[in-house]
Amino acid sequence: MTEQLELFDVTIIGGGPAGMYTAFYSGMRDLKTKVLEYNETLGGKVLLYPEKVIWDVGGLVPTRGEQLIKQLEQQAKTFEPVIALNQKITDFHRLEDGNILITSENGDRHLTKTLILAMGHGIPVQRKLEVENADRYEVTNLYYTVQELKTFAGKRVVISGGGDSAVDWANALVPIAKSVTVIHRRDMFGGHEKNVANMKASSARILTPHELTDLHGNGKEIEAVTVQHLETGEKERIETDAVIVNHGMKGDLSVLAEWGLKQGEWGLIEVNEQMETNLPGVYAVGDLCTHKSKVRLIAGTFVDGVNALNSAKLYIEPDAEKVAYVSSHNERFKEKNKELLAAGADR
Repeated sequence: MTEQLELFDVTIIGGGPAGMYTAFYSGMRDLKTKVLEYNETLGGKVLLYPEKVIWDVGGLVPTRGEQLIKQLEQQAKTFEPVIALNQKITDFHRLEDGNILITSENGDRHLTKTLILAMGHGIPVQRKLEVENADRYEVTNLYYTVQELKTFAGKRVVISGGGDSAVDWANALVPIAKSVTVIHRRDMFGGHEKNVANMKASSARILTPHELTDLHGNGKEIEAVTVQHLETGEKERIETDAVIVNHGMKGDLSVLAEWGLKQGEWGLIEVNEQMETNLPGVYAVGDLCTHKSKVRLIAGTFVDGVNALNSAKLYIEPDAEKVAYVSSHNERFKEKNKELLAAGADR
């Protein structure tokens, strides 16, 4: 049955920043590439904060998450990889010839020589607010992500959470909201130091260590919340027009253990600096993996992808060059450069 399947050199599971850049670099190395993504669109967890401004990608001016996804997707498609969406991969099987057969929940099968895992923390599931009847307000003014900042213009906004997104949303909303109150269970925030400092220096009201315990509404919209100090037990009622919850994501990576992959703390895949897992021809990149030189930035996922792809290339072709030529000298860009120059001349 497997002889009817198209064999790919590299299959990448995950279409976030790590997966998309790895697909581009795979094209630079002239490898037949497929990308499998669980969601209906590419983008990974960046899809959860399309309005968030990202500052720390080399060579890019501050860029909204939505725009970064578009640019990464355009780059990923440079060498026309096959992209399959709505693929929840459930089964991994090593064939007698050494190739890998993976199967999705819907029955789709994919045959590949090497496999690069770029699944982040697994299938992302938003941690919901654990307050009675919270779900009834999700269709009105309880938000788990910020799609458009203008939605909150002139409003009294309460943000529950202390991670990167919560801090970034607070900083973005302070200039346009009537008021911003940030509630966090710990005194320490998880965002980048500079962003946290900016938030604390702004007009945002910061309540730590507090938690949101009750929602008060009219049955349709939240009108106020109750917060409680975790040490003293003191409670306070805060009038609000919108509540944003950022309690992080949870993901299921249990399937990876079933495949025989070695996992470390938090279920992350242990790799060496060549991004090799304990399974031959299988590599892990991005938020999914851990190694001693790991850099947990989007820029760091790009480096992971390059190293994994170079390892995959050598696994397939042991006599190949260890790295790709830079784009200015890479043969694969010659015709594309001619097209760009011709397009510029026609303007």
